[in-house]
Amino acid sequence: MQKSKILINGAKGRMGQALLACASSHPTLEIIAAADLGDDLNSLLPLADCVIDFSHPSATATIVSLCLSHRKRLVIGTTGQCENDLSLIRSAAESIPIVLSPNFSTGVNLLFWLSKVTAQTLGADFDIEIVEMHHRLKKDAPSGTAAKLLQILAQARNLNPSDVSCYGRSGITGERSSSEIGVHAIRGGDVVGDHTVIFATQGERLELVHKASNRHTFANGALRAAAWLADKPPGLYDMLDVLGLPR
Repeated sequence: MQKSKILINGAKGRMGQALLACASSHPTLEIIAAADLGDDLNSLLPLADCVIDFSHPSATATIVSLCLSHRKRLVIGTTGQCENDLSLIRSAAESIPIVLSPNFSTGVNLLFWLSKVTAQTLGADFDIEIVEMHHRLKKDAPSGTAAKLLQILAQARNLNPSDVSCYGRSGITGERSSSEIGVHAIRGGDVVGDHTVIFATQGERLELVHKASNRHTFANGALRAAAWLADKPPGLYDMLDVLGLPR
């Protein structure tokens, strides 16, 4: 069996270390290089079949351009990219296969799917709020997962996320509109990642909750995505594709 050769970028970070720790449980993969910001990726890429990037959004454009130049498969777990970087990713995916996901946990991606189905089933009578909590060192807010949930929930109701999002509340805000979706970011301690989607109406409330207790769930998902990409044509994929979940 020929193994896919993997280059991990962002290897010194929390997720990079988790990827290195979990790699041995994926027999179709071989880690051939562990790089970090400032390393010469151009010299390392010829050795790899696929790059898994968990570095920093400022490095996204460089990683994507290098993978495109070397025709290497790419798994992107870094979040917080600007629209220009996302546009570059979409363009590169016309030539190389890319998995882009704000969260590689199997459970979280099932949460994505369940949130869509629930929003469509319950309808506009239910108010929607998103609450996420992460460790005190997290630099971006809301989390990429919460931002993805907002996108999914808004689209489930045929709404534009930017038109209905409400990031926290303060002061005399007036009554909540029926279409708005609240997004709330909590930071503290060493929380790996908690996400809750609340559907509330008169007389009842439904909550979908996912809690991650360690980063291995994300690392195993990213490694699974890298293995899945091995025989895929160019395109922009996400974890719903990797897991075979319906759209």
